[in-house]
Amino acid sequence: MDLHTPHPYWLLKNGLLCEYPALRNTLKVDYLVMGGGITGALTAWYLAQAGIQVAVVDRRHIGMGSTCASTALLQYEIDVPMHQLAKSVGEKDAARSYHLCIHAIDKLELICKKMPLPAGFERKPSVYYASRKADLVGLDQEYAIRKKHGIRVERWDKSDMISAFPAFKAPGALYSPHDGAQVDAYALTHALLQDALKHGAQVFDKTEIVDIRHEKTQVVLHTQHGQSIRAKQLVIAGGYESQEYLTQKVTRLHSTYALVSEPFDGAEIWYRDALIWETARPYLYLRTTPDRRVLVGGRDEPFFSPGKRDRLLAKKTQLLAQDFNKRFPTLAPLLVDFNWAGTFAETADGLPYIGTVRERPRTFFALGFGGNGILFSQIAGEIIRDAAMGKKNPDARIFSFARAKIV
Repeated sequence: MDLHTPHPYWLLKNGLLCEYPALRNTLKVDYLVMGGGITGALTAWYLAQAGIQVAVVDRRHIGMGSTCASTALLQYEIDVPMHQLAKSVGEKDAARSYHLCIHAIDKLELICKKMPLPAGFERKPSVYYASRKADLVGLDQEYAIRKKHGIRVERWDKSDMISAFPAFKAPGALYSPHDGAQVDAYALTHALLQDALKHGAQVFDKTEIVDIRHEKTQVVLHTQHGQSIRAKQLVIAGGYESQEYLTQKVTRLHSTYALVSEPFDGAEIWYRDALIWETARPYLYLRTTPDRRVLVGGRDEPFFSPGKRDRLLAKKTQLLAQDFNKRFPTLAPLLVDFNWAGTFAETADGLPYIGTVRERPRTFFALGFGGNGILFSQIAGEIIRDAAMGKKNPDARIFSFARAKIV
């Protein structure tokens, strides 16, 4: 699957951070993780930290799938607002999902501090603004349910928005001063795997799995060059390409667009360099980078067609730049330095799928979809580690396939 255009910013910025060999011999391992992106890396890291024998394989170079095209905003807010999610999964599980995302940011911060390579983790506040006046009713409902469940959030009115963003015309917003962050997902993936290697993990890229056979006591896999892999347990962490291993359709694929500007002067580009996104769907989102650039993303299209997606890149880049100029006229015109298009998947309720399905014995799926897929991947890593250690994770049921909703 062609997941992005050729030149995502993170890949150009970082280059090939680390090299990994292709698998050349037969392999026997307790856990095999299929997928060398951020989800597979977090899962393998947690397993290796727990002393579990684990190997990772990816058919591309490590991190070269959707991970290197990620815009990597770490927001506790799920794409489906909590007051709407509560109608789908119940208020208790909706609130717990939001709190788990907050905890995931905290845990990723601690993980990044221990990494052998810098991962670009930075704490940031978050601004979720009403795209139009009619959205204020939903914004008030969202504020009320978040406050009810102990989430630190402020309700801003129009004057608060003007005070923070003088030329930004929005009728109101939810401001989260503490519970947001950003990261370099591509760099973090390599950092996690480098650390996992030190704890006994094995990592192989350019190794494509072409056949999977589920047996009573093991899973047997074969590569494109004829090597066999025998694993007691398989973890499928192939992101948006994982749907092919499921009989039930759980995701919708979309195309999204992003740009990165030339660097700006000054220590702060806008108010506290907050993460910014809106109530409209599809939504516009903005963040800054450590080298003082602006990242703008959105203008999504409800299809997956690499050719069609890529042909729209120039026009979508122009529209995203116009979106920025409209909201930040004092910083206009935005000078675009990099642009790319990518693929993302969403589920019916906005939650990931983490767990097992009957048709694939001895197999876990770690599918962290949506706008905060990195946080879902962090949650998946803990759930799968706990299962490997024979521990019951009380939150696993929230993300299980038992709740599956057809998209």
